[in-house]
Amino acid sequence: MVRRPPRSASAIGRSHQYAKRKRDRAQPSIDGGPDAKKMQRTPEPELMDDREQAAAYAAADWTESHGKIPGYFRERFPDFAGRRVIDLGCGTADVTIRFVRAFPEVTVVGVDGSDAMLAFARKSVHDADLDSRISLERRYLPDRAIETRTFDAVICNSLLHHFADPLAFWRTAASCAKPRAPVLIVDLVRPPDPQTAVRLVQEHAKGAPPVLERDFIASLHAAYSVDEVREQLVLAGLPEFNVDPLDVLHWVAWGRAPL
Repeated sequence: MVRRPPRSASAIGRSHQYAKRKRDRAQPSIDGGPDAKKMQRTPEPELMDDREQAAAYAAADWTESHGKIPGYFRERFPDFAGRRVIDLGCGTADVTIRFVRAFPEVTVVGVDGSDAMLAFARKSVHDADLDSRISLERRYLPDRAIETRTFDAVICNSLLHHFADPLAFWRTAASCAKPRAPVLIVDLVRPPDPQTAVRLVQEHAKGAPPVLERDFIASLHAAYSVDEVREQLVLAGLPEFNVDPLDVLHWVAWGRAPL
């Protein structure tokens, strides 16, 4: 179960405002217009704590997607010279390892709520001989212990779609970073309809273990659209953040933490 820290009345109000807008949009179109055929979001569990899931993720080759993330960061923050980075929802540490290899001066704290994922992450970090540069912690988000505004950068891949309350995610991401520190978030984009979701899984997860195919289709249904992410950022007090579509599967949101 995810622990939620106390929130201010204004923060709770913004979350309720976002939830109400989502409920209103979820109502079927009376005249059968275009909204009637749009794929509505279907949440999935916030934690991936099954060992079979974790083992499949640890064994998969994520070069095509994860391998691009350090480049996304470098393109958007070419002058980055920080040293201490946090990776939110690090999973099996695949992105974490790729990031420290791309930025030799950096150390990363990877946090995740799944013991199963972290078990594989620790092995991967050790096998990569990166124990001195990557530390791993089990934490449920939001977590006030890491919202200290002490990190030189925040990175995160494929975590937002696990959040039922996306504003809590954005507040956590911004609260981890030093003022004006880079924040870069990558996640899936929800397809327009279920048929497209099935086609994307067939195209991009061909030959994958069944558990990964099931997770992929569930994640596509749980993902947020680019417009929804932009709305979330405004309501979370991060209107200056940019959201760039990357391809048919992903978007990247990026900006600098508020002062």
